[in-house]
Amino acid sequence: MPIDIRPIEPTDHPEAAALLADRHRRHRLVEPLLDPAYEAPAAALAEIALLLAGDEAAGWAARRDGALVGYLIGTSKTDATWGRNVWVDPAGHAAADPSVVRALYAVAADAWAREERFNQHVLVPASDVDLVDAWFALDFGQQHLHAVRENPPADLGVVPRTELRIRRATRADIPVLAELELVLPQHMVGAPVFSKLPLQPIEEVREEIEGDFDDPRYTWLVAEHEGNVVGDAIGLSVEHSSGNSSLIRPASAGFLGYAAVLPEARGLGVGRALGEAVMAWSRDAGYGAVTTDWRSTNTEADRTWRALGFRPTFRRLHRMIA
Repeated sequence: MPIDIRPIEPTDHPEAAALLADRHRRHRLVEPLLDPAYEAPAAALAEIALLLAGDEAAGWAARRDGALVGYLIGTSKTDATWGRNVWVDPAGHAAADPSVVRALYAVAADAWAREERFNQHVLVPASDVDLVDAWFALDFGQQHLHAVRENPPADLGVVPRTELRIRRATRADIPVLAELELVLPQHMVGAPVFSKLPLQPIEEVREEIEGDFDDPRYTWLVAEHEGNVVGDAIGLSVEHSSGNSSLIRPASAGFLGYAAVLPEARGLGVGRALGEAVMAWSRDAGYGAVTTDWRSTNTEADRTWRALGFRPTFRRLHRMIA
């Protein structure tokens, strides 16, 4: 049967929510740490409504023989950071089969191109091979991963290599924390990531850390080697991560929000020790799991977090039309 695609309407929303809830149910069969709340169509419907209320939001519905078989919703983020852009968030798409995805994107992409929104992103369940392949076939490639794992057992503490010491940061560490805050963005500018995000002056970074350091939401950890701080990590509730929201976010999870190691200290196992420390903090803080995310092309992060048992839950795919 042919597919009829038109702008999404309020009458489409309940069926769209049912499609999304079913996709999330199937996703949780593979990754049960994800929030079960979104298996309920009412919760899925609320996420769809939230997206449609967003900046430059536009959506399309696909019907076949009178039944809704897919939908696609695009929103926009700050042009100053991303250029003219469009994002299809985790709740922004669901389809009965991959052919529907391709048909929906063909219509949506035409509208986005006319608006010169050429920087395009979509977040796709990592375990849905057919859905990922459908987006790959549309010239999207993997850019970023969101991942989760269980907290470590209660009898497992932080066991770094003997020459490392992991401890809570103090205000005296702020100068080196500011230096470490720039390590990751500086690393991401180079190959093979080639990030275009601008670097902040270190004075601004230090001022921000000064302002945030006593915020109880953040747990700052540092790694020492031979008496010198060589790495840091930040643990916090995933509820405070805007990039890990909606269907990505487990119901209760600690978040490994940042980790960096000075270049001269790489190879000492600092990143792994800091990751283990944040996992132990997440467990001891009473969260049900721990989550993080990273750029796929950041090979050091990809190697370390996978080795620590983080399982990808969502793939952020990217297409730049130029």
